[in-house]
Amino acid sequence: MKIDNSKEQYRTNERIRVREVRLVGDNVEQGVYPISQALKIAEDQGLDLVEISPNAAPPVCRVIDYQKFLYQQKKRQKEQKAKSVKIVVKEIRFGPQTDDHDYAFKLKHAKGFLEEGAKVKAYVFFKGRSILFKEQGEVLLLRFANDLEEYGKVEQMPVLEGKRMIILITPKKGAGSKVKKAVPAEKADVKKAAPQTEESKEE
Repeated sequence: MKIDNSKEQYRTNERIRVREVRLVGDNVEQGVYPISQALKIAEDQGLDLVEISPNAAPPVCRVIDYQKFLYQQKKRQKEQKAKSVKIVVKEIRFGPQTDDHDYAFKLKHAKGFLEEGAKVKAYVFFKGRSILFKEQGEVLLLRFANDLEEYGKVEQMPVLEGKRMIILITPKKGAGSKVKKAVPAEKADVKKAAPQTEESKEE
């Protein structure tokens, strides 16, 4: 089979200049062959001899359609790249004095996001003089993380960035299949959040 050797990522056919190679694959009898015999096996099948492990002793080759092989390699690389970069981050915004109804609504959404495999970036936005309530905002975010502990774990503790205090929660592996049904948020008074502790949140 004629192929464009100028763009090869692997040595193929006559470009494999060694005395013998190890053939692997489903369409050949696996073993070590003289290069001339390996080339003939490939030619008889109308396929290419492709060197897939040049550093082995002897080098390992497959008898395959080289163009199809390249296509599968590119497809696999694309899938791996998609998996590695496809990290979704959902943002949830709070005010420093979020009421219980709004808190419960946002908690429900956050659970859904984490179950879907997305990270949750929750933040309290301080407008004007509300920056004075930054401790209250921190307690709110810690409470939020605690209520989501079955679904995700804290990747970044609350940190103040400009007018926003941010916490980052990443989903637990397999959380979607084993988490309990969403529990309504406790009726804690967020406006008096400063004295809250872990014990008060679990009541």
